[in-house]
Amino acid sequence: MTRPPKGSAAPPSPLGTPVLPAVPPQPGPATPAGAPAQGRLQPRRTAFAEGVDRLRAAATTEPGRLRAIGAVLALLLIAFGTVTAWQTTHRASAAGDVLTRSQPLTSDAADIYRSLADANTAASSGFLAGGQETKASRDRYEKGIRTAAAGLVNAAAHSEPGSASARTIDRLNRLLPEYKGLVERARTYNRQGFPVGGAYLRYANEKMQKEMLPAAEDLYTKENQRLRADYADATPYPWAAIALGVAALAALAWAQHRTYRRTNRVLNHGLVAATAAATVVLLWLVVGHSVARANLFESRTHGVDSLDVLHDARIASLKARGNENLTLVARGAETVTVGGTVHDAYDYDFQQNMKTLGTRLAEAERLADDTSGQRPVDAAADNMAEWKKRHAAAREQDENGNYQQALDRVIGGDPEVPATVECFDNVDADLADALAHEQREFRRAAGDGRDAMTGLPAGAAVLAVLGAAGVVLGIGRRLSEYR
Repeated sequence: MTRPPKGSAAPPSPLGTPVLPAVPPQPGPATPAGAPAQGRLQPRRTAFAEGVDRLRAAATTEPGRLRAIGAVLALLLIAFGTVTAWQTTHRASAAGDVLTRSQPLTSDAADIYRSLADANTAASSGFLAGGQETKASRDRYEKGIRTAAAGLVNAAAHSEPGSASARTIDRLNRLLPEYKGLVERARTYNRQGFPVGGAYLRYANEKMQKEMLPAAEDLYTKENQRLRADYADATPYPWAAIALGVAALAALAWAQHRTYRRTNRVLNHGLVAATAAATVVLLWLVVGHSVARANLFESRTHGVDSLDVLHDARIASLKARGNENLTLVARGAETVTVGGTVHDAYDYDFQQNMKTLGTRLAEAERLADDTSGQRPVDAAADNMAEWKKRHAAAREQDENGNYQQALDRVIGGDPEVPATVECFDNVDADLADALAHEQREFRRAAGDGRDAMTGLPAGAAVLAVLGAAGVVLGIGRRLSEYR
């Protein structure tokens, strides 16, 4: 009888390979509450978090620090070049507008005012001549009307639709034909010897003085404000660009000092090139803008300010001449009471205009910065003084009832009698010469101011890019030492 073997060993396998006894699974340690179960996948971290960790790890190494320094320096140089190009482009554009747009339009507005006043003066002069109106007087009137009309067309072409200037121009375009019609009626009745012609001329003068000239003056004021705004845009220093340039140079100096302390090498060619490029841009910016600013200020002080004063003086002389003529046209029909004293209205306005003329001539002489500008102003002052003397003589004849003698002393005709028209013509010619001189001075100074910034925006951008490239190459050379 066969008996099983004693012991706990498993019986041999028929194939001769021992078989391990099956062991039931044993209970493992309890999983703490809240802990992740064994074998569960952890949540994947975001690329941004992994990138931050890599950057933080890289920052603890010298190559990582060098890369960060290079990136900051390159961005700072690019920002410097960008802001410099932007600010200088804006200022160069404003300087160009001063020279080619706003100041010429301001002069055109002043010419419109002067032409209207000149036409009004010529109309009154021709009326005083009666049926013997001279061709020169008629031509001067027509020239004044044509110049004013052409100036209005030019101003309308450069004004913004719907703006206050455009509305003023439309109003002047409506009033100009009305004024011409009144003048023609006055001439027609005057040739026929009807006294109503004087009434029409006074009505035309009233329309000119109370409606047209104030509108023209308003247009001149608005264009002058545009000119001042362009100056305000062109002259301020580009402080943001200058601050970025100083910051870029300071950062480059610190980076090179750091490199010297760590490597004992005096120069890093890339960083030196970047420093040179930033220095050139900053010096170009400061010096170029300073020169442009100085020239623009000169063009405003000795150009625009002088032109404004001379325009005022010329307009005052034209208005004075018109009032002098109307004094004889009205023959005392218009009076004004000032301080309890009754004055002839047109003669009183004449005296006020002559005071304005004297004040503006004194100011123009103060603003003139050379003998070429002072000479015509001094000549105008001398002719104004003579004009006042002759006017006083004409008024004396008129008040004594000698109308023809007074008329001869105002409009001329008798070669033996000095007339005020000669003084007026001389004053007008002197002021025209002074205006032409100051206009040339303005164009020279404003042109120099604009040209001082030529090429600066593009040059700053190119040099900034070259400086950033120098930083990349310089830092790259240092990084190669760690490979």
